[in-house]
Amino acid sequence: YTFSIPELYKTAPQIPFHYAIWLFLAFFLGFAIKVPMFPFHTWLPDAHVEAPTAGSVILAGVLLKMGTYGFVRFSLPFFPQVVMESRVRAWMIGLSIVGIIYGALVSLMQKDMKKLVAYSSVSHLGFCTLGIFALNPLGISGSVLQQINHGISTGALFLIVGILYERRHTREISEYGGISNVMPIYATITMIMFLSSMGLPLLNGFIGEFTILQGAFMENRAWAAWSVAGVILAAAYLLWLYQRVFFGPVTNPKNEKLHDLTPREMLTFAPLLIAAFWIGLYPKPFFQILEQPVNQIVQTVRPGYPTGRAVNASAQPVTGTGAATAVMSDAPDPSKRKE
Repeated sequence: YTFSIPELYKTAPQIPFHYAIWLFLAFFLGFAIKVPMFPFHTWLPDAHVEAPTAGSVILAGVLLKMGTYGFVRFSLPFFPQVVMESRVRAWMIGLSIVGIIYGALVSLMQKDMKKLVAYSSVSHLGFCTLGIFALNPLGISGSVLQQINHGISTGALFLIVGILYERRHTREISEYGGISNVMPIYATITMIMFLSSMGLPLLNGFIGEFTILQGAFMENRAWAAWSVAGVILAAAYLLWLYQRVFFGPVTNPKNEKLHDLTPREMLTFAPLLIAAFWIGLYPKPFFQILEQPVNQIVQTVRPGYPTGRAVNASAQPVTGTGAATAVMSDAPDPSKRKE
């Protein structure tokens, strides 16, 4: 009887499977609600809508990661025999992919900007759980990095929505239009963070999502193929939102006298912009920090699995097709790995 995590790492994997599966499900229920994974996501949009801007930033940037952290820190090393069972793994991957696509589709339908960003979190965190249950170094390291990216990008999106709400006291998309004419600095920062959230190369979101998709592709090409739909849909709902809010003439007289960002507001965005470009252009320091713990987790779950090289490849300071070449050329061959 112990609560020592290092001791449980040694003893928990020895629990018979018919007991371990129930313990895994108990852990899964708590963590899945916290992430949240589909279909346990219904609390999140309402929580974001009712929360003040600062509350939404903390919820998106920190609190939701407790669920994904729990999967990596506890579920994988405690129950390796369960997560490697084909049916359990198929369910975890399936729920992740459904969450990616469902969250993006529902985002397309939203009329409230804050609720749109909230549902986008369901989609983005689906990528995180997909990477975790890919159970290889690329997937898990990409997932952890994407959790950081989500905090940066989505936290910034909630700040962006909050700034408009403070000035106009409405989040309805139909109330806006032509905002770039009166708030050009705000419009520029918003575009950068939208591109970050949709995973454009040179920005942080691309590195995390690409690494996760590469890890999923190594295990099953269909997983990656279905998940790519989430990337496409993210571009659709974010660009459509930007077009309706920022482009064209100012259609509402109430928006004509909106003032642009204050120096204090610009200072708030500065570290987020720096982080977005830093991770997007040079992610190597982050992957170096992740390499050892990720390899330890993978070896616990899949003893003998090749580790190290794939993570190092994805950490090269390249983007776009260069990143694809680096990762794919140095990733371990799935046909040669040991189970």
